[in-house]
Amino acid sequence: MSADTASRTAGMPYRSAMRGEVYFSVDVEADGPIPGPYSMLSVGVAVAGRHAERFIPASPDAATFYQELRPISDDYVPDALAVTGLDRDRLLREGTEPEVAMRALTEWVEQRCEGARAVMVGYPAAYDWLFLYWYLIRFTGYSVFGHSNCLDLKTMYATKAGVGLTEAHKWVMPRQLRPRRRHTHHAENDAIEQAELFINVMQWRPR
Repeated sequence: MSADTASRTAGMPYRSAMRGEVYFSVDVEADGPIPGPYSMLSVGVAVAGRHAERFIPASPDAATFYQELRPISDDYVPDALAVTGLDRDRLLREGTEPEVAMRALTEWVEQRCEGARAVMVGYPAAYDWLFLYWYLIRFTGYSVFGHSNCLDLKTMYATKAGVGLTEAHKWVMPRQLRPRRRHTHHAENDAIEQAELFINVMQWRPR
């Protein structure tokens, strides 16, 4: 850990705990299953709300972040790339350098936390967190979300609904929980859609 990283993280849990948490809905589009051999091609983030004694939802599309990144390797999975809808050749020419993108994301998140703890939200979170955390550490040496501030919305729904994780699909959720927006595989749009779902599940009190 660098001196700069240590100074930024020292005391963070105590300061953040006093000022609550800010929830950031994150969606990543990538051209393969793991970072390193494969690349994050885009990342979208939407502020979903804050928790300070109680949950305060945000308007999902009021504060968003979006970047398209230059690929970091020559390898990719054609089927994964097709899902993203992105032109890899264009990103090789025009995509933001990963270090620049990750520093911009970090600064954007920090500006909206105002000392509170940043929590990443995903549905499911595992894939997006894998790429996000790896890229942050690899290209900045620091994760604005710490090493574990990751909330898996799929697990949260399964726990509240009393169902198994493999049963926690959007299409079987109660209608009032499902987001009105469509899932498009555009990272910014999907981060907004996911923020809406998070707010609905967070406020849901099942009988």
